[in-house]
Amino acid sequence: MITLLVGLPLVAGGLATALAANNQQAAAAPNPNCTLVVPPNPLTAKGLATPYQLVATDAAGGPCNEANANQSAFVEAAIVAPGGQITLYDPLVIDQGTQPAAPTTPATVPAGSTVGIWFGFNGTTLTLKNTRGTNALTAGRCVNGQQGSKFGQFADCNAPAFFRNANRQIAANQLQVPAVGTANDGLPCPTTRDFSVVDQDQSDNVVTHYLATANGQIAQNNAANKAALQNQQLVDLANGSDNLLLTQFIDPTLGCTPWTRPDQSSDGMAAGALPLDELSAAANQQAPIALVPLTDPMTLNNNNASNTKTNLYRAGVDMNPIGAADNGSGTTYCQNLFGNAMGIQRVFKDQATFVNGPSVDAAMANNLFTFLAMRANQTFTNLNCGGLLNVANPITLTTDGNGVVINATFTPLGQTPAAPASGAATPSAMPSCTAASPTTTAGAMGTGPTASASAPASASASVSASAPAAGGQNGTATAMPTGAAMPTATPSGAAMPTAMPSGAAMPTAMPTSSMAAPTANGPSPAGACATAAPVAPTAPTATDTAANGSPIPTAYATGTGRHHRHMRW
Repeated sequence: MITLLVGLPLVAGGLATALAANNQQAAAAPNPNCTLVVPPNPLTAKGLATPYQLVATDAAGGPCNEANANQSAFVEAAIVAPGGQITLYDPLVIDQGTQPAAPTTPATVPAGSTVGIWFGFNGTTLTLKNTRGTNALTAGRCVNGQQGSKFGQFADCNAPAFFRNANRQIAANQLQVPAVGTANDGLPCPTTRDFSVVDQDQSDNVVTHYLATANGQIAQNNAANKAALQNQQLVDLANGSDNLLLTQFIDPTLGCTPWTRPDQSSDGMAAGALPLDELSAAANQQAPIALVPLTDPMTLNNNNASNTKTNLYRAGVDMNPIGAADNGSGTTYCQNLFGNAMGIQRVFKDQATFVNGPSVDAAMANNLFTFLAMRANQTFTNLNCGGLLNVANPITLTTDGNGVVINATFTPLGQTPAAPASGAATPSAMPSCTAASPTTTAGAMGTGPTASASAPASASASVSASAPAAGGQNGTATAMPTGAAMPTATPSGAAMPTAMPSGAAMPTAMPTSSMAAPTANGPSPAGACATAAPVAPTAPTATDTAANGSPIPTAYATGTGRHHRHMRW
């Protein structure tokens, strides 16, 4: 993901004051590393309706508060029942030691169903932990990374089994995956495996939304809770993710419709979800197909490529393990993303369409086109595409005096990018996108943990690892239960490795995706103004309304955040 730097929109006088009073330290420098305490029997109906509890992984780093958008964790579940029926459910996350703002909605898990759970995080590293005295992680078959090396913002429980069941039903024609349709540019609508959509760490984070009250309590996002809490200065907490970017920004702009299913926790309303996106991508994406590469910052082990960790991640998002047909090459990934006409060049080809889409973050880019261009520019650096391809960054950004990206151009790989326009700031000068310590920023949409300010921005660069990794703690999830065979990502996939070699401790920060000039592998991207006039900044619209009809502001993470965060988006 690439970091989403969306400011925290608030109802007048709202959440900011409450959060500051509740936790001044978190507001100033939020702890980027938090732990989710997983309830007993998480794959059951009772487990789904039992809130997860958020707490600091290391209390010395400060508290973790779910209502702080820079620390919010999100849980998303999908239930595939016999006969091909899929429903969704968003388990709630609350601060440890608190109560939900409203009772959770009961979940329904029909007999013979398979439940999968996925996690997203607006901070840097999320750790899963058993409820004291239980074996919740083993019962849920939870995967938090390779032993000693967390993924970062992503984790899953029982995801391979969910996809295995869903794929069996697809093969039996009991579950039908809808066609993606045709976009308004005449090309197939993109999926989460489309090189025009992916970034340095694709297929991470979720689409879940929660309601936060002014006093920091959390509730599920449904009509009953909005009505009951309408006087509580509600804020819609969202997980900045590649999935949300696709379904709520890119798809509407291209005239596409994402696959949705009823969400039990939200009045049965149709909603998107990571597992739906991945099943759709597996069924519909045409070549070239983007699969998680070995250079993905979330799958690195101590900053080194790891087949085992990459395969663990792939299994959680319905991808076959690395093999002869797909060796996980970072070089091939970069070439397809920046050198193929179906990669980021599609966004530049459709510039006239994307400039009419709202920016994900108006403080970073003034419309959807400039945001996507900025995100790709950062991805080139974070995946070390300059070093792998031995070319300069092909995307040139132009910023205004406030560091907002207002235009972008694309130069074919191997050619020299244009020089900066007179008076235009270069990307590295963007005040809102410079590398920052993970103790002062949180990720936004689409990326992972941010490296320390002194660390190089390339994905292969060394990163700060001053804090101990949480992976070795007793009761935390690091991989599948010892000795359990890894399920294949799809029925036809090769068997996943069963051994989990003990890895070196995961660095506390991942390569930054914040705006930075490329390394010596190529010249700095220069700004050049294109002929198209920039569009005035457009802020994302509120995605929800309270019972009284007033808008509920949406809060994503703020700051440059770890790798997107990812960026996050």
